[in-house]
Amino acid sequence: MRILVLIHEYPPIGGGGGHVAQDVARGLVKLGHEVCVLAPHMKNLPLQSVDEGVRLIRIPSFRRKAFVGDMLAMSGYLFIGFFVSLWLIFRFQPQIIHVHFAVPAGLLAWALSKLTGRPYVLTSHLGDVPGGVPEKTDRWFGWIYPFTPRIWQDAAAVTAISDFTRYLALSHYPVEVNVIHNGIEIERSHKENIKVNKPPQIVFAGRFVHQKNPVLIPQVLYALRELDWHCVMIGDGEFHTETMQEIALLGLQDRFTLPGWMSTDAVMKIMKDSDILLMPSLTEGIPLTGLQALANGLAIVSSRVGGMLDLVEDRVNGFLHVPYDVQGFIESMRSLLTDPVLLMNTRKASFEHSRKFDLSYVIQEYERILISALTEER
Repeated sequence: MRILVLIHEYPPIGGGGGHVAQDVARGLVKLGHEVCVLAPHMKNLPLQSVDEGVRLIRIPSFRRKAFVGDMLAMSGYLFIGFFVSLWLIFRFQPQIIHVHFAVPAGLLAWALSKLTGRPYVLTSHLGDVPGGVPEKTDRWFGWIYPFTPRIWQDAAAVTAISDFTRYLALSHYPVEVNVIHNGIEIERSHKENIKVNKPPQIVFAGRFVHQKNPVLIPQVLYALRELDWHCVMIGDGEFHTETMQEIALLGLQDRFTLPGWMSTDAVMKIMKDSDILLMPSLTEGIPLTGLQALANGLAIVSSRVGGMLDLVEDRVNGFLHVPYDVQGFIESMRSLLTDPVLLMNTRKASFEHSRKFDLSYVIQEYERILISALTEER
């Protein structure tokens, strides 16, 4: 197959959704397909390149920050992307379009499909569903929602990254939705290397935004300051300064490391040396950070939200709490930090659970959906 991929974020731009698109595109190339990705451009990035066999074309989109996709950037991607996509359909001759996020790129896929007859497969990542990430999207869904049903209904196939995303989508759009979880490469030999570090290392990785609730982490760990631990908080965003100020206010500067935004490989290196992933998020799909934690056998202490229910079996490979349950987070963290046997068993359970998200299986599922959608359109 020749596949045109549309997405408004692609590494190093964006978050987990971009990494998913990259993994899927690379995986499809390894299976023998031709893949071209249309992604946004930022300074210092080449306009055209080859990413492990994937043809990557970047277009100006007014993107100002790698980790923030505002309305201007999304509108720019749609406007410029429309004309470049038409050119690509003429030159690359894709048989099918794979679009990540119903909004904004889904609108572009829908328009191209109507004009050229190419079918498209839509992959939803939670933030593109009304109510998925309310603090980020509810305002613009207030006016854009009436225009979105056709994007979902006219897709040749629809996939969602988690059961929760599927459930939320079905409450708004009467379409068949297949769940294909986000995946990650699993290094099976890593199981033998799982150990409890001294001191145990806690990690958070993601955007420092309201959705991720990063300021809660120093508040939770302050209550455990008498215990031995170190915390690494990876990422950047609007709440980065506030989080640093909270750490300083609580006198925990020596217990925290904040390295800023890091590459996926660098994050994985820190994960390998960590014991516990702490994620007090308000909403989540299937976060890349959670998959990285499973692949490295980390215990996960998280909010009971969205796709985290797919990643964490409560009291088996971690603990789940309602958002803002500070005392609950404190007690779960205390249990793991004071009981090395419990921490080790929880870590091993996480690694076993990671088999469900093996990337090779995920890629095969996307290939199956794309081939099926293309065949049915003929």
